[in-house]
Amino acid sequence: MKVRAVVVFLGRVQGVYFRANCAEKAESLGLDGFVENRWDGSVEAVFEGDRAAIEACIEWNKTSQPYARVESVQVSWSAPKGEFRGFHVRR
Repeated sequence: MKVRAVVVFLGRVQGVYFRANCAEKAESLGLDGFVENRWDGSVEAVFEGDRAAIEACIEWNKTSQPYARVESVQVSWSAPKGEFRGFHVRR
């Protein structure tokens, strides 16, 4: 079942290739959406796809990003909107 997750990663997540690594992982899991830096130093990602794949992507980003240090994660789940094709890095 497809779902949408809006995820905010907090910690040392900017300037450490977090967005590029996140996008690569999301693409490998067949997810649609985007990832972008926020003005407050956090990173926001919007994932659409299979819930298990999204959960796996969130967990990977929390624990396996080589240069980042994720201190906390905020997740909001909802129905997918179908507005994305592929996964993209936004500025």
